[in-house]
Amino acid sequence: MSKLPKAHKFLDLSDYGRPLARVIANALQHTAFTPVHVTIGFIISGLIGVYCITQGYYWLAAFFLIFKSILDAADGELARVKQKPSYTGRYLDSVADIVLNALIFVAIWSVSTTNIWICLLAFLGLQLQGTLYNYYYVILRNKFDGDTTSRVFEYETPIALHGEKQKHVDILFGLYKLFYGVFDKTIYALDRQADQGKTMPNYLMTSISTFGLGFQLLVISIMLVLGLKAFILPFFLGYTVMVFVFIGIRKFFY
Repeated sequence: MSKLPKAHKFLDLSDYGRPLARVIANALQHTAFTPVHVTIGFIISGLIGVYCITQGYYWLAAFFLIFKSILDAADGELARVKQKPSYTGRYLDSVADIVLNALIFVAIWSVSTTNIWICLLAFLGLQLQGTLYNYYYVILRNKFDGDTTSRVFEYETPIALHGEKQKHVDILFGLYKLFYGVFDKTIYALDRQADQGKTMPNYLMTSISTFGLGFQLLVISIMLVLGLKAFILPFFLGYTVMVFVFIGIRKFFY
């Protein structure tokens, strides 16, 4: 968790792929590969994972879903080592994540006996979980690392950075708002005062990191290879209750 000072670093259970992501980024630092290329790589890995689920190749599906998670971290690492941040890459990453999440859930629904409404509600729950984690994590970074550029809730189209086209930023930001806006507004409505409260302890942030996409994909992968495909969507629907539990803890104690 390099974006936080030592006293407030916590074990991020969703960030297990970071060490390998750094290896990949360092290996690509002096090549023609860009962060967007890596993002495209994780999109391909995720799509292969989806295909493997539909075909019943669950060990392969687990491999490609976890590899997708590693590449998801590697694109940001590569942007940092090359010192070439871009809004294009930032929003492409987020848009790709939510689309792949939807495809993964539909694929799991197609090979299980789960009701389609459970699939839909579980997907909505999955996104709420991720939004809450991002919300609390960004607040923590803003408070202790002076990070004012990372935000969960974004309302205005940013100005394109050097090397990218404003048209691309406009399109991807529009898609970002379309896909994530309702989740951002819901979480903010549930906990408007989070940035004014006391700092949550590291153990609580570690618990909330189970809402991170990397950990979610790990759980899906484990359940697939254990033959628990029928329980994946009900699990994520049920685990959404923890959104309200964590918010309640934050409000009551911090």
